[in-house]
Amino acid sequence: MAAFLDMGGYAATVWPSYGVTAVILIGLLVFSLRQLAKRREQLDALEAERERSRNP
Repeated sequence: MAAFLDMGGYAATVWPSYGVTAVILIGLLVFSLRQLAKRREQLDALEAERERSRNP
């Protein structure tokens, strides 16, 4: 197990790289989910406006 964690002597480069990658991917997920929520709200508002204009 220690050999795996040492990564053949490259642990100082490999583990921070994994960490940075994980942070970026989590950030992208959070950003995407927030954008999805905003776009759904915009779509709901547009659909409600469309219904109001169809049924005066």
